Amino acid sequence: VQLVESGGGMVQPGGSLRLSCAASGFTFTSSDMTWVRQAPGKGPEWVSRITAAGGRPYYADSVKGRFTISRDNAKNTLFLQMNSLKPEDTALYYCRTSIVGEDYWGQGTKVTVSS
Repeated sequence: VQLVESGGGMVQPGGSLRLSCAASGFTFTSSDMTWVRQAPGKGPEWVSRITAAGGRPYYADSVKGRFTISRDNAKNTLFLQMNSLKPEDTALYYCRTSIVGEDYWGQGTKVTVSS
């Protein structure tokens, strides 16, 4: 199982970023996918989840209305469109999946929101 995030960077408050997670080594089309973030000095925070078919997204209250999760099953890729970014969105963002009860994480991509 391999998950590789990309798309992070530094952006001003109110800006946007689109994160990607390239998946391989498992049946992506059968797997629910999750974005999790970890801010400096804090524990992991669940951000968003999408079902295998992409039909039902879930969001943390802190990002609802600003972030959109999506997936391209033809390209085995998960996305997170982040708009109206705030300084409190600064974190390392990970994609995650669970296969037969075991969690797999990518290496993360860093998002910094600062003026």
